[in-house]
Amino acid sequence: QVQLVESGGGLVQPGGSLRLSCAASMNIFNNNRMGWYRQAPGKQRELVATITGDGYTVYADSVKGRFTISRDNAKNTVTLQMNSLKPEDTAVYYCYGRSSWRDYWGQGTQVTVSS
Repeated sequence: QVQLVESGGGLVQPGGSLRLSCAASMNIFNNNRMGWYRQAPGKQRELVATITGDGYTVYADSVKGRFTISRDNAKNTVTLQMNSLKPEDTAVYYCYGRSSWRDYWGQGTQVTVSS
């Protein structure tokens, strides 16, 4: 079974930082995009950041300059460093991976930004 397992979510104060990590159980994503999406209550899931196999990144305007996505193909991991967090960043964050056959999603991890 192919799995994307996330870690690093939690509660943080505004202005704080969190680091989300996603580990893939198999190395089927190395030549394809991986990324992070989020879904806040009452809203649609939206792209946060993606990264291609060769390192090209795309960020949502709302997080650009604050979040950084990276990947380690040798470890089958993708990471989202989240800095200067705002209350509007509160959402369930999902790891995403594209294989040769289909899209895969992590289970989601809650990020709550609150005082």
